Amino acid sequence: MKLCYQVATPDVAISPSVTAFQGCTSYTFGRLGELGYDGVELMTLNPRLLNWDIIKREAEKNKLDIVMVCTGEIYGQEKLSFMDKNLEIRAYARSRVKEIIDFASYLGAYINIGRVRGQYCEELPKEVSYGYAIDAFKDISEYAGKKGVKIALESVTIMQTNFINTVEEAIKVVDDVDNEYFKIMMDIFHLNIEERDIIATIKKYSKYNIHVHLADNNRRYPGHCGLDFEKILRTFKETGYSGAFCTEIFQIPDQETAAINAIKHLNVIRDKINE
Repeated sequence: MKLCYQVATPDVAISPSVTAFQGCTSYTFGRLGELGYDGVELMTLNPRLLNWDIIKREAEKNKLDIVMVCTGEIYGQEKLSFMDKNLEIRAYARSRVKEIIDFASYLGAYINIGRVRGQYCEELPKEVSYGYAIDAFKDISEYAGKKGVKIALESVTIMQTNFINTVEEAIKVVDDVDNEYFKIMMDIFHLNIEERDIIATIKKYSKYNIHVHLADNNRRYPGHCGLDFEKILRTFKETGYSGAFCTEIFQIPDQETAAINAIKHLNVIRDKINE
């Protein structure tokens, strides 16, 4: 069971709202390695501004696997998406995601698709917006396949987007894209809000899933509030999932406390499950 923590690369603007460990790469990777994490997931905005060799070297130095590169800040900081009504913006969003695919390929990681997919708007019929998204997903999947990079589509709560809120909706999109490199990921925070039964959902759609985000039901570190992470992680293991579990949480009360308490809680569970 690989336990990972989300890290913001230096190109991402430092903000209290960022759900990732922040700082220079030598510090973030070094500290998370000291705490006993197995890997990291990178929150990245613009790979062209990064030294790829340094990032890879720091990960290896601290015995951390880089498991995924997130695309969310392309939308979060620049409002680019695949469903924008403006053709140039849609095309630019694709090109920026392809740059992240190149980065992920160099690191041997997956990428995810969260908010950059976009959402429905009043100015366009839903079928038109949906078509824009599917065309983009097919395009980036073909590109990713040539680079050996898998893409994980994330279902996101209605409070953040009106497109692909449930895992069932994500599966329909995956089936419509029909590319072996385009799968889903499960974010427990979003599942807790949108799914009737988290455990049943994990079991039902396990064959599509290639990555997992962990957060308690208040989006703080696992163990802070009410979710039964032992039951959740045990279910993933029983379904045959062998990928990474990565915390994506608000850094509350601060990132040091959040990272320490997350690994403390999850390590106890990992030991129980591996008995």
